[in-house]
Amino acid sequence: METILKSAQKTIIISPMRPTVLIGERINPTGKKRLAAALAAGDLDIVRQEALAQVEVGADVLDVNVGAAGVDEVALLPKAVRLVMETVDAPVCIDSANPEALRAALVTYRHLAPEGKPLINSVNGEEARLKAVLPLVAEYKTAVIGLTMDDDGIPPTPDKRLAVACKIVERAEALGIPREDVLIDCLALTVGADSRAALVTLEAIRLVRQELGVNMTLGASNVSFGLPDREVINWALLAMAIQNGVNCPIVDVAKVRPAILAADLLLGRDDYAQRYVKAYRQRSKK
Repeated sequence: METILKSAQKTIIISPMRPTVLIGERINPTGKKRLAAALAAGDLDIVRQEALAQVEVGADVLDVNVGAAGVDEVALLPKAVRLVMETVDAPVCIDSANPEALRAALVTYRHLAPEGKPLINSVNGEEARLKAVLPLVAEYKTAVIGLTMDDDGIPPTPDKRLAVACKIVERAEALGIPREDVLIDCLALTVGADSRAALVTLEAIRLVRQELGVNMTLGASNVSFGLPDREVINWALLAMAIQNGVNCPIVDVAKVRPAILAADLLLGRDDYAQRYVKAYRQRSKK
């Protein structure tokens, strides 16, 4: 199953048979005071800098989120999307909880890339969210991330997260959205609060891959929240998640790309270690 994303210049294909696609997470003000302050002031230069830096270190797709206190997302999100599209050639993952902001950004994306195809982040199993976001996905023919949570919150068991994933896929298909355009996120929660949290996520990922066959993303850094040496934990989860079926995680690319390239190599997705060795040589030069 292939999910195709397109900018005006570049096509990215997400598939279990291909190397892992990396969605850069850095253009998101959550936990980033400097970015949040800049966005509140309408200053997008830091967005341009982050776009360039992430693509330089290997990001394939860029998540763009401007949801900070004091920000008018309907006005600012399309401006940020335009800036990213004019700065780099990577497809954009348009990230907002505001449907009107999503629509405004989609209009901009369509104007700059008439044949393009962005990714929307995100929908979930909540009825209000399904009704607000899926029609946009159908209208603009985008791909969408589906989070395995619903009106009752995040399910505590793998089977229940699978059930939410099935609901999202079924509702999408009922609107003519093909299954390959729904990327499921089984949600990583911190093991600092629940030592079995990662096990539940990994088993949910396995079940979704087995039952639905869809491509999958994951915001992996949540797993290490509140713990020391977070990067080590994130690397371990990503390797396990990729083996279980995740193939387009949302990550800080500069920090985790070597670990993901190693995972792809060990899973037979890097002939003669060409990608791994090329990345190593590039890092060594720097």
